Amino acid sequence: MQNSISVADALGLPEVLAGDPRVLAGSEGLDREIRWAHVVAGSAAVSLLDGGELVLTTGAGWPRSGAELERLSATLLDTEPAAVVLELGRFFADPPTPLLEACERRGVPLIALHREVRFVQITQRVHQRILAAQTEALAARAEVHAMLTELGLNRSPVDYVIERLADTLGTAVVLEDSARRVVAWAGRADGAGGSGSGPAQAPAQASAQEHPLAPWAGADGQEFELPRGWERVPVEAQGRRWGRLTALPGPDHPAGRRTVLELGAFALALGRLADPEGGQWLQLSSKRLFDVLLGGRYRRDEELAVQLAAAGLPVSGRRLLGATLRGAGNFGGDASLQHALLATALRRAVAPEGRVILAPDTGPEAGADPAFIALLSFPPGDPRADALEGRVPALASRLARELDALLPSTVPPAWRAHLSLGAADGRVRGLISSLEQVRAAGALDPAASAGRVTVQQAERQPLAYLVRGLAALPEVQEFAEETLAPLIEHDAAGGPGHSGDLLAVLRAYLDHPTNRSLAAQRARLSRSVFYQRIALIEELLGVDLADGTVIATLTVALLARR
Repeated sequence: MQNSISVADALGLPEVLAGDPRVLAGSEGLDREIRWAHVVAGSAAVSLLDGGELVLTTGAGWPRSGAELERLSATLLDTEPAAVVLELGRFFADPPTPLLEACERRGVPLIALHREVRFVQITQRVHQRILAAQTEALAARAEVHAMLTELGLNRSPVDYVIERLADTLGTAVVLEDSARRVVAWAGRADGAGGSGSGPAQAPAQASAQEHPLAPWAGADGQEFELPRGWERVPVEAQGRRWGRLTALPGPDHPAGRRTVLELGAFALALGRLADPEGGQWLQLSSKRLFDVLLGGRYRRDEELAVQLAAAGLPVSGRRLLGATLRGAGNFGGDASLQHALLATALRRAVAPEGRVILAPDTGPEAGADPAFIALLSFPPGDPRADALEGRVPALASRLARELDALLPSTVPPAWRAHLSLGAADGRVRGLISSLEQVRAAGALDPAASAGRVTVQQAERQPLAYLVRGLAALPEVQEFAEETLAPLIEHDAAGGPGHSGDLLAVLRAYLDHPTNRSLAAQRARLSRSVFYQRIALIEELLGVDLADGTVIATLTVALLARR
C-alpha cells in the first residue's frame, strides 16, 4: 500500500467515475500525491488552499473570461494543488482556456466531470483513503521503531541491524563511514528483498557493475551522484556525523522508505554514541571481508574485487599482497596499547599511495601477543610491494621508522614487531593465495630486519612457506616426528649428557651449514661444545651432516615440526 493516494488513484474511485472524468491537461502529473480534498466555491476560497489538495469546483462565482479569469487561474495554480477537478454544466460548458493553458504549462492535471456528482461523497472517500494510509503508516513506523529499539536493548551488532533494515525495506542497504568506505551491507539490489548479507544474496547472473557496492567501488572514496530511486540519510548525533545509510531502489513501505532509513540511522547513531572510539565500525568491515576471503563466501573474483574496493582497498591495476603483523617479546605495557601502536604504524607505513585493511588475527598461530592479518594494495612500481634479494624490504624500513616515532621510551629494547609478507600479485585470486601463505607459515626465522622490525617473506623463503603450508597433513607430521624422533627423545630425557638442546643446535647448524663457527655463535655455545653436539646428533640419527640430502631432509622435518 502507498503512503497516500495519488491523482490517478482518485480517478479510479467509483464516486469520481460516476462523473465521467476526462483528463484535459497536465496528464504527466497523474502520480502527484493528494494531501487532502477541498471544495472551492467562489474566487475568494482559492486563498484558503495550502497546497497538495484535490480541488473540487463547479466554477461558481468565478469570472467567465478576460484578465480576471487569467489571474484567478494563476493564483489557483500558485497554491500547487495536486489536481483540479471542474464539473462542467451549470457554470462552464467547456473548460476555460486560461485554466486549461495554465494547468498544461505547470503539469497540474485538469480533470473535467461531464456528469453531476456529489462532491461530499468524493471528499469523504478521498479522506478515508488518506486517513487509512496514514494510520497504516503510523502502525508500520511503530513496528519498525519497536524492532530497532529491541535490537538496541539486545546490543545487536551493526551488521545485524543492517540485515534487519534490508529485510524490512526489501532491498540492499549500505552503511558507509565518514570516509565513504563501506562498513556493512546486506540485501539484494533487485528490489526482491531477501535476508542475509554479503555476496551470497546477489543474483547469480549479476555482473560486477550490477553489484550493490559497485558505485562505492568505482568512486574510490569520493562522493558520487546518487542514482534515481535511491534513498540516503546521515548517521549523526550531537553535531557529529559518522557516516551515511543508503537504501537502493525497492518496493514501497507503509511507513515510507526514507522514514525507515531515518529510524535505522537513529538507532545506529545511538550505538555509535555508546562506542565513542568506533571500534565496532572500524573492525566490522575488515572482519567480514576476511571471512569472505578465507571462507570462500563469494561467487566470482569480480564480486570480491567490488567488495574490496568499496571497503577502501582498490584492486584494479594494483599490486596486492597479504601480510601478518604481530608483537614479539615483552612490550612492558598494556596489550591494548601495543595493539593500537602496531595498527597505527602499519597504516602510516602504507600511506598515502598504498591502502591497507586490517583485522585481528585469531588463528592458531596468533599466540598471546597482539597480531593482525592485513590486505595490502600498492600502485604499480611502488617498492613497498617488492621483495628484493639481500635487501631489507622498503615496507619494513618504513614500518620501523613509524614505530620509532610512536613507541614510548618504556618499551624494552628486546621487543620486536614481526612482519610476514606474502607474495605480491595483481589478481584477487593471487591476493587470497598470498594471505593464505602467510597465515599457514606462521612465525618463521626472519629473512631480514630493520630497527625493531623483523621480516619474513614468502618470495625469499619459498621452502619454509611450502613446508609450513603442508605441515598440517598427517603424512608430513609423521615424516617430521619419525625423522627427528631420536633427538626429541634425547632432549626429553634427563640426567648427565642430556642437555635438552639438540633440536636448537641442529636448527642453528642448518641455518649456516657451511659456517660452523657462525652456527656456534647463533647457538650460544663454544665451538668445542657445539662440535660435540653435532657429533652426538650425527650418531643418534646415523647421518652425515655434511651430506646435502641429509641437510635438506632435516630442514624440511624441522620446518614441518615447528
